[in-house]
Amino acid sequence: MAPRKPLVSLDTFRSRTEIDRQADSLTGRDLSVLEVIPRIAKAHLLPMWTYLVLSFAAMFVVAATTGAIPFLIQITSDKIVVEKDLASLSVIPFAVVAVMCLKSLAEYVAVVSQAYISGRMNVTLRGEVFEALLRADLAWLQRSQTGRLLSGIFNDTSLITGAAGIGLVAIGKSVLTVLILLATMFYMDAFLTVASIVGLPLVLVFFRMQRKRMRRRTKRQMQEMGDLTNFVTQALGGIREVKAYQKEEAEKERVVDSLQRTLEFTMQVTRTQSASGPITQALAGIGIALAIWYSGYRGISGTMTPGEFMGFVTAAMLIYPPLKQLAQLQTSLYGGLAAASRIFPVVDGIPVIRDREDAVEIDARDGAVRFDSVSFGYIDDALVLNDVSFSVAPGETVAFVGPSGAGKSTIMNLLMRFYEANSGEVFIDGTNVVTATVASVRRASALVSQDPFLFDDTVRANIAYSREDATDEEIEQAARMAAAHDFITELPDGYGTSVGEGGGKLSGGQKQRLAIARAILSKSPILLLDEPTSALDNETEGVISRVLHTALADRTVIMIAHRLSTIQQADRIYVMEGGQIIEDGTHKALLAKKGKYARLYSQAVAS
Repeated sequence: MAPRKPLVSLDTFRSRTEIDRQADSLTGRDLSVLEVIPRIAKAHLLPMWTYLVLSFAAMFVVAATTGAIPFLIQITSDKIVVEKDLASLSVIPFAVVAVMCLKSLAEYVAVVSQAYISGRMNVTLRGEVFEALLRADLAWLQRSQTGRLLSGIFNDTSLITGAAGIGLVAIGKSVLTVLILLATMFYMDAFLTVASIVGLPLVLVFFRMQRKRMRRRTKRQMQEMGDLTNFVTQALGGIREVKAYQKEEAEKERVVDSLQRTLEFTMQVTRTQSASGPITQALAGIGIALAIWYSGYRGISGTMTPGEFMGFVTAAMLIYPPLKQLAQLQTSLYGGLAAASRIFPVVDGIPVIRDREDAVEIDARDGAVRFDSVSFGYIDDALVLNDVSFSVAPGETVAFVGPSGAGKSTIMNLLMRFYEANSGEVFIDGTNVVTATVASVRRASALVSQDPFLFDDTVRANIAYSREDATDEEIEQAARMAAAHDFITELPDGYGTSVGEGGGKLSGGQKQRLAIARAILSKSPILLLDEPTSALDNETEGVISRVLHTALADRTVIMIAHRLSTIQQADRIYVMEGGQIIEDGTHKALLAKKGKYARLYSQAVAS
């Protein structure tokens, strides 16, 4: 019989051997306090200076009223208990009520102000991170895992704002309280005060020991949270494949394993953070014990009144809760520093694909395209395009065919300036795209990809995504040109029907037609069609091919297609293999050559 698992394990209270894990795309250089704090203060806290002033004013009142409590205790003991002063009995209770009410009101104002500061900072910081991700290079985004980026936006930024928004302000409150109580204690008895804080240097030494450990463990916790988010995102994004291959149990085990690792890292952080308070409190006990012993000795010997004794002990007891809070908050502060080391490099990241200082605007009207000896590789020393040259005249329709990996889609990536060529030049209407603004380069083209993405919005909004100022008539016209109007009118709310996340409420062919309508509506002089009819049946493919040929006669069309029937009407067809153009001509001319294209066409007909 297997031994029973203990109800409480000692492993809960001690760290196991460190768990090794690989760095993720958000791992960066550790930033120092002097690098993070001034930046947070300038960019996020100073713009809310009115709330900061209000919060610190409230905290000062909290600290001052806390410092008044020992005096009230002292007066109560001496005047009422010892001297039997009836006048004091009539005043002191009201003073206590006034002090406590003022303290309570100030605490409320401080807490609400701190919450707003933290919440507003969370909004602005998450907005900055999301803007940076939108601005980032496509190559970097494709190397990064979506779940880890999402974890960075939500989890890591919360640690930063918690440390800066609430942590720093709460530290200010605790520091003010400690300083005022120390002043009170020194005023009452300087020697006793020194005796009471004898353990404070040891507390500071402990703080220093905790910093590095807290930062390291928090970073690992954040990385594991990123992995967990990524596993869940992948599983839900590929839920059809998960179900089709009966991988539910495997995905569950992967997520559970990540949850277990997340728990261990969380417990490491919790143990590090939680140890600060008890150790501070234990050291405080030494000081309080010394203070009680010495003040008691003086009270017995008659050199200290009962009121002075009670007031000083009260001040000594009151000073250690804020010290304990400081101990716990400093660990949160270094957790925030660890998060800042991951997030700020993303915010500060400078994209490789960006405007030059002398960048010009492409006023693309004709849609002429030219590639001049272009070579490119996604990985060093592995060229996808090798010395490729071709020209597309305004209004011309050209098609690229060839096996997967031949470099067809790369041509579109370079034309949209998602990437930049290793060598050679790409021109739109005579302007080198690397000398033009990124925005004007991308305005010149409209893209329809093989697997189009639709937003969780209405049909109308998805078509109008390429042109926000489009009228309903223009949207409908574009839908008609893409052979989409008929199926749209049959939807429950027509153009106002929600398509679901990723267009999940529509068929593949319907999504493709909406994407084509979106590209038509853009009025860009160049239309890029990457396998535009891959999700369509033969009948619809024929309809759209005829529509595109007629409706886009005045635009430059660059098309990639495996279905060779789609491109037979193209003005020129380029055949690619191994990153190079090996044949070009019209459909008939290429068939007459009896080369690579003719073999591809024969295989297509046979199938």
